[in-house]
Amino acid sequence: MTSALVIGAIVGAGVFLLVVALTPRRVSLAKQIAAFDAARVQRVTRPSSYPGDGKESEFSRRLGRALAKFCAEQGWEFPSLRANLSLVGKSFENFLATKVLLGVFGFILPPILFVMLSVIGLHLPILIPVWIALIFATVFFLLPDLELRQQAERRRRDFRHAVGVFLDLVSMNLSGGRGVPEALMAASEVGGGWSMWRIRDALSNARITGQTPWQALGALGEDVRVDELRDLSAALGLVADDGAKVRESLTARAASLRRREIADLQGQAGERSQSMLVAQMLMCAAFMLFLLFPAAIAMLGA
Repeated sequence: MTSALVIGAIVGAGVFLLVVALTPRRVSLAKQIAAFDAARVQRVTRPSSYPGDGKESEFSRRLGRALAKFCAEQGWEFPSLRANLSLVGKSFENFLATKVLLGVFGFILPPILFVMLSVIGLHLPILIPVWIALIFATVFFLLPDLELRQQAERRRRDFRHAVGVFLDLVSMNLSGGRGVPEALMAASEVGGGWSMWRIRDALSNARITGQTPWQALGALGEDVRVDELRDLSAALGLVADDGAKVRESLTARAASLRRREIADLQGQAGERSQSMLVAQMLMCAAFMLFLLFPAAIAMLGA
């Protein structure tokens, strides 16, 4: 009786959610304007093409657009998520479609395994595959967030390293007699990595849109959530007219970034050393247990 009630409740909730999803909604004017503004800003700030855009299927692309439109209509902006996606070069629509498809896959996987076990003669209570399906759906739905967070942290660490190199290059160009805008552009053209490409692209767009280079760097820092770029933008905005002060400020910031990177590397090395020490202690304990176990069994048997 309990199993039938639980199954009926789940099926009823699924049918209700399906009806709600298929029922046309009357979207308010405020939500329509918010969705239009979000789409316009995304077209302006989004790169021309993401690495994974060409690999999406038509169904995944349509699903991602529908989910992104629904989020925009509800006023859900996800600024941190969009910053991480912009940093790793993935589209918001593709990410949403991936999360939903993985959640659906995790939900239908346990029932399929349950049917296969039933075919070979192993019968389990109906509640077990239902709860396992819910757990799998939740885990599969959250897996892209964990992967994205790890990739974004790794990209931000690389970006900070590139910013330190960029500051040194700008300082050398300023020492050669160039102005601040020319020095920034020339320094961005030296490197060939993805981080230098983002900086060079932001500076090139600043020329077209009429922004100052430091405003473009600040907007890039806001987009990818890199504090060093935002601090650099604020510092350049204050001392852009004085070449000597700019050189001194950039040199000091580059040195500070290098010291911070060295401290982070030392901290990571210490953590790994502690992990290796714990692993060695566990191996020694297991070896001692292996040596003492036969003697202990013999003494207890005697």
